[in-house]
Amino acid sequence: MKLKLAYCPTACSMAPYILLKEASADFETMDINLGKGEHLTPEYLRINPKGKVPALIVDGKPLTENLAIQLWIAQAYPQANLMPKDSFDYFKAISVMSWCGSGIHPKLTQQARPERYSNLPSSAESIKSLGSDAMFELFAIANEMLTDREWFFDHFTCADAYFCWCFKRGAAFGRDQSVFEHCQNHMTRMEQRASVKALMMHDEEVKIHFSQTQ
Repeated sequence: MKLKLAYCPTACSMAPYILLKEASADFETMDINLGKGEHLTPEYLRINPKGKVPALIVDGKPLTENLAIQLWIAQAYPQANLMPKDSFDYFKAISVMSWCGSGIHPKLTQQARPERYSNLPSSAESIKSLGSDAMFELFAIANEMLTDREWFFDHFTCADAYFCWCFKRGAAFGRDQSVFEHCQNHMTRMEQRASVKALMMHDEEVKIHFSQTQ
């Protein structure tokens, strides 16, 4: 099986990268420079007409949407134990992952790309502030969920990888997230995993490559 992950540093494609490493999958990346608009080129739009990363190309066939990609990885590599075994917890994990994608992620985008939310003059700072406040409300919920727990479930799962990206991305906007002690501890545990160490190394290599090809 040949796998290629469409990837960009800091983007949510970090989550499936972590999971592919957790699964010891043999894969390569297609590094997409979003800043240069490479996600909007005709070549990439043939892979993902939505013009987004991630996309996972499996034996030449593209799969899009982060939730679907993560669940595919978990199913394709059952030995990696990336989802809860208990049936109800399995669907609870999907609930957490869906929340990361449709709840938290839009609040991150609201801070990174306020122009997508309003074209009114001088509205950007207000949009960012509202996004930050909403993000903190959601992180407070996650913090409660992680109380007295190492992971969202009895062991590391896809939910942890997805939330790791959300919390890491949130920190990039400069607001002090240390108030979320359990989320911070979760991030520390994530950073100790070999998969995340590999991710960060790859991320830096790609950033250097992008800077050299501007």
